[in-house]
Amino acid sequence: MADVLSQSQIDALLKSMQNPSSEPAASTSSSPVEEKKAETEQVKYSKYDFYSPRKFTKDKMKILSSVFENYARIITSQVNGVFRVMTDITVMEVQERRYYEYVNSLNENDMVTLVEAIIPDNTKNLVPLMMYVTPGMVITLIERMLGGGEEVVKVKDGYRYSDVEIALYRRVLSYLIQALKDGFSNYINIDFKAQRMEDNPSMIQDVGLDETVVIVHLNVDVTGLAVERIKICLPGTLLENIFQVIDSRKHIARGYAFEDNKETILDNIRQSQLSITGQLGTVFLDLSDIYHLKVGDVIDMSKGKDKEVKLYIEKQPWFMGKMGVYKKNVAVRINRRLYPEEEEEEALSEENLSQAGTAEV
Repeated sequence: MADVLSQSQIDALLKSMQNPSSEPAASTSSSPVEEKKAETEQVKYSKYDFYSPRKFTKDKMKILSSVFENYARIITSQVNGVFRVMTDITVMEVQERRYYEYVNSLNENDMVTLVEAIIPDNTKNLVPLMMYVTPGMVITLIERMLGGGEEVVKVKDGYRYSDVEIALYRRVLSYLIQALKDGFSNYINIDFKAQRMEDNPSMIQDVGLDETVVIVHLNVDVTGLAVERIKICLPGTLLENIFQVIDSRKHIARGYAFEDNKETILDNIRQSQLSITGQLGTVFLDLSDIYHLKVGDVIDMSKGKDKEVKLYIEKQPWFMGKMGVYKKNVAVRINRRLYPEEEEEEALSEENLSQAGTAEV
């Protein structure tokens, strides 16, 4: 039975017939099976389960990617500063998956920390998120806490922590958990607190195996000698509550745009309290004259009673007015607005008068 030529092989044969001087293309010698293999190797498509469609949109996944990129930068600086270890923590992937995929990626003896998320003014019981840190990173940080050297401790998978190491493990995880709040701070105010630790991930029943979750993989490069991992599992129900709060705040922010609420903003400004000071005049005295002042002495302000008084709003000259009496109280009636050009001219004239007075003395 003869082999069936593909369209690309037929095109190559026609091209060689048109240009007999040129050598035939190398692809004509390959079999159809080899060519199909090459095509499948070049184009790779991610699998999509149509029986369980994605729950979160690309925009929401971008928000989570931004959150954990910020989180990775924060814990990098914290780990380097607190434990004196040169690490580089980066986000490998943020993917929507099923919970069983997260459980299957862990060993039976791996220690998983359940972290409680607390949103202010939220009465719902939120499902905790899960955080797993490879033992090599934890033991290396514990060694630094206890005054160890700069070497990197390598630990096999399935390592069991001792009682002392578990107590120090809580201390190490507290830094990573507290930084989650700063990672989300650009979008939502949420607190995180360690709830409990489980040494067998398959026994955790807070999330159903088929429930939608978002799995975050963080790559930890420790001094260029070891590569560790931080795996965070965010349940879908927790993310739904978080995104609901974020979306509601976006809606409120749009409602309070400047163009739509000009009068509201002006009303708030009108209620602001400002101090007003009236300046009768200025006079220049020597320190000796001030020292010898007594009760009953009169200082000549060189200004008539009918002259204008300058009014200062929060120590800034704004108005010129005339002094008088209103309901048996001293008052100033504003006559005009004082502009910066006039203020500069008055300042220059006062400076000239002070220089002339000094010359006469």
